[in-house]
Amino acid sequence: MPRRTSRIASPQPKKTARRRVNRNEKPVNLVSQRGKNSTVQLSKNSNTTQSRKPRPNPSKRSPNLLVRLFLYVLRIGIMGVGIGAIAGTTLTIINPQDILAAYIKASQLVKPSPEETKQEKPEKVTPKPSTTVPVSKELTALKEKIQQIDAKYPNVKPQAWFIDLDNGAYVSYNGTQPVPAASTIKIPVLVAFFQEVDAGNMHIDQMLTMTKDVMVSGSGDMQYMQENKKFPAIEVARKMIVISDNTATEMLVKEIGGKDILNQRFKEWGMKHTEINNILPDLEGTNKTSSEDLSKLLARVERGDLISARSRDRLIAIMEGTKTRTLLPQGLEKQANIAHKTGDIGTIIGDAGIIDMPTGKRYIGAVFAERAYDDIAGRHLIQDISRTVYQHFKYYQPRPIPKTAKKPIEAQSQPETNNNTEESNN
Repeated sequence: MPRRTSRIASPQPKKTARRRVNRNEKPVNLVSQRGKNSTVQLSKNSNTTQSRKPRPNPSKRSPNLLVRLFLYVLRIGIMGVGIGAIAGTTLTIINPQDILAAYIKASQLVKPSPEETKQEKPEKVTPKPSTTVPVSKELTALKEKIQQIDAKYPNVKPQAWFIDLDNGAYVSYNGTQPVPAASTIKIPVLVAFFQEVDAGNMHIDQMLTMTKDVMVSGSGDMQYMQENKKFPAIEVARKMIVISDNTATEMLVKEIGGKDILNQRFKEWGMKHTEINNILPDLEGTNKTSSEDLSKLLARVERGDLISARSRDRLIAIMEGTKTRTLLPQGLEKQANIAHKTGDIGTIIGDAGIIDMPTGKRYIGAVFAERAYDDIAGRHLIQDISRTVYQHFKYYQPRPIPKTAKKPIEAQSQPETNNNTEESNN
């Protein structure tokens, strides 16, 4: 038998299967677990580093600080220049030497001399030597008109005195006879009050106390107010005239010095029949006056004899506010103005005032009417007299024709030959 020879295959190296590599694929790195962790940690650190903002370099911030410092110094410099300009302008206007001199003078403590410490007391306003009002001629025609009015009211006894301040012409109809003054006595009291103000003995804003002894009945509302209430002196004077407050009158009479002081002053003023004998309302009629006394008193006040011009203006303003307008105002035109004071105690009524006409004329007058108690005829008589006097003063004198400021320039006529020549040329 043929010898079978056994072939023992020699070990051949294993063939490693080659994997066809795709060039488009990324190579896969096989790393160990440890290396894998390191790679992951590295990737995380890289991501964290990328997410953080880079810190500014300290060397890069220094220019900003320098710029800010420069701007700050520049602003301070500009402000200093502005303040210097303002100070320079101020010093050119105000002299520092004058300020220093004033400061030194004020700082020196100099003892004032006796002449400097002595208070100057205002000089008292004393009546002028002439206590009379200049008058010219009596208006007889006007007096006859008043007499005719008197005949219409047989049960009323009138008394009147008027004067035209432009020329001194006057009319008197029983005007010098004394009559009960009623509330017209408050006119001389008001004049005396302003004399005290001018002399510095009273002040218009001085507070007067309404004590119980001066609270009287009759007209006015102060009697119903609380006792010991205080009022400015000018308000007391205004109430005395505007609403004819009797309590206000007694307050001023007391403050001035009493009725005896006032009566003496009335005589110094040349008022022959005016005196205070009783407290208001004096229904018995013991307080006296006359139409002539009141009219001449107002005339002296108007021309500035007894009180200052400022006090005169205040007096007229107060009398213009009189509430009762049933007597003299009823005879005036609407454009006329009157500053007056009325009086009424039932058996006698009266009114005295300063009247300004729209024409510019000013006259003064006072009228009283004795009558039966509250007889309306007395009021009508005063109204008729007021109307008659007003119309008489309005027309009894011709008004002068006002002179023109400039005469009109007369047109110069050309020679006739020139006109003819022009006509011929045309």
